Amino acid sequence: MKVYGVTGWKNAGKTTMVERLVREFRARGLRVSTLKHSHHGFDIDHEGKDSFRHRAAGAGEVIVASGRRVAQITELEEALPLEALLARLGPCDMVLIEGWKRDSHPKIEVHRGEKGGGLIAEEDPTIRAVASDVALDIDRPVMDLNDIPAIADFILADPAR
Repeated sequence: MKVYGVTGWKNAGKTTMVERLVREFRARGLRVSTLKHSHHGFDIDHEGKDSFRHRAAGAGEVIVASGRRVAQITELEEALPLEALLARLGPCDMVLIEGWKRDSHPKIEVHRGEKGGGLIAEEDPTIRAVASDVALDIDRPVMDLNDIPAIADFILADPAR
């Protein structure tokens, strides 16, 4: 399984890039999974739902399953490292990671000129390329932000895991 990150500053378009890459890799016949980091608390079930009631009663883990989907909710004492989360994934060809910008996996940075701010890549050797809507002077490949096939080709050709 190839693991590749999509990183960038807030509102740079990371989620849009992940969505577009998932569609591109799926169109090429690859099985794709994603991991998304959230700095804020989040909940996938809501008050009044049975799974919420199970957790509210004190269950440390709750699995909700149907014939088409399964979700596992685990209450944690501390955050799991990225490697532990990757180990929870089922078999796939590609894992795209949004967030975890300081971890050691290879990444592509999404950069938009209108947002300003410096490049993370200037300080981070794990960023292998930058997808941008403006020309950049950097020691890594710079690709057109909207050329998803070229970005996908770059990711697939990168020898990193």
